[in-house]
Amino acid sequence: MRQNLRIGMIAAVATLGISTAAFAGPPLLCHPYEIGSAKSLPWSGQTNWFEGHPGYDVQNLVADTEALLTPSTPVIVRMETLRRAALYASTDPKVAGILLKRLITRAEVSEASGHPDALAYLDAAYVAGAFNELTMLAQSAEWAGRAAVARSVKGSMDAYALIAKSVAARPDDPAIQFAAALISSDDHRGEYSAHAAKARAGANADMLLARNLSHVQ
Repeated sequence: MRQNLRIGMIAAVATLGISTAAFAGPPLLCHPYEIGSAKSLPWSGQTNWFEGHPGYDVQNLVADTEALLTPSTPVIVRMETLRRAALYASTDPKVAGILLKRLITRAEVSEASGHPDALAYLDAAYVAGAFNELTMLAQSAEWAGRAAVARSVKGSMDAYALIAKSVAARPDDPAIQFAAALISSDDHRGEYSAHAAKARAGANADMLLARNLSHVQ
């Protein structure tokens, strides 16, 4: 299993065009964010980055995730919650489809109201980007099923187009720039450096961002 997983990781890194020294795997999935005691989805992570909590009922995932993504939830905590949510959802195509649709709808409703919600667009972008990275793990036998689930619900959705709307709504938020840097490292590598630089420049004002800044170094 570990050998196949390693092959899948190497293939994903090559496909994404990411420096192995900086990321060593799909950046939205395999690098947990340090969130301290902040509340998130139940998780284990004791032996590997994709180890969820034993016995967690994925049928509760959408409701649990939405309950955690409040307006006051910090960006970094949102990102860890969404990383976990994407990994849980990848085991069930129905749950994955509902999760992504709910997040996209929240973002679109905010835009239709005339007040685009930067956090709603970030949430949708993160899950879309995570699903995109999951599709790139299809060469690993252990990940083929999850990759198929992600492919079936993601379609041709562009995660960077979604995070760009988040950035446009809150251009001076370094944590959103941090998220944009990681998301751009998939298919919009040319935008990565500018987002990463803005994240680093503003990290002193965001303790959680500062603790996770190595993700973009």
